[in-house]
Amino acid sequence: MDNQSPFNAIPPVPLALVLIIAGVELVLSSGAAGFVGGPAAIGWRAGAMQDYAFAPAVLDQVMVQGNLSLDMLMRPVSYIFLHSSFTHTLWACVLLLALGKFVGDAYRPVPFALLFFGSAIVGALIYGLASPRNMGLIGAYPGIYGLIGAYTYMMWLTLGRLGENQYRAFTLIGILMGLMLIWSMLFGPTPWWIAELSGFVTGLLLAPMVAPGGWRRFLERVRQR
Repeated sequence: MDNQSPFNAIPPVPLALVLIIAGVELVLSSGAAGFVGGPAAIGWRAGAMQDYAFAPAVLDQVMVQGNLSLDMLMRPVSYIFLHSSFTHTLWACVLLLALGKFVGDAYRPVPFALLFFGSAIVGALIYGLASPRNMGLIGAYPGIYGLIGAYTYMMWLTLGRLGENQYRAFTLIGILMGLMLIWSMLFGPTPWWIAELSGFVTGLLLAPMVAPGGWRRFLERVRQR
């Protein structure tokens, strides 16, 4: 019988991300439940959102007011590790493990990190420019959607080699966008989809550039077409 831990099969970067995200949620949920921190811990999540979330006002502080403090500059990254609830965190971890395994097997740690964080940062910046509301952005989902973009690129290549319809590679993002629309209709829309869709496009564009020899092969395919 194979006693190898299932975590050994997960590439190091997505595994580290999940452990950090889960650790943050464990502290916040424990505080909200009264297990640690005393009465003040009930407000830890709200305080963390105030201190670490990204928002259009953050971009205004940096671009217009010239505020280059660490508090402002860290937010396009710090928001990734903060979630609104245990369920919000759980789904992020599940998706990150699943996509991290698939994409992480094809991309080395540094390119994988570039895909995830690049998508999350670009998603946040576009959210800051395009969001109609100054609503705080939290969660790993823009980076996860960037991994979906990389997955889509990989499926596009695979379907092309098999001689099948390559547009089937966009099935997953189509399903997720449909679910997002249903969610918005049931519970009310939020502008977070701007960051998530931007993250997907960023991941899709970055994937051929950071793949091993991928940029050269991508240019060759463009010339052939």
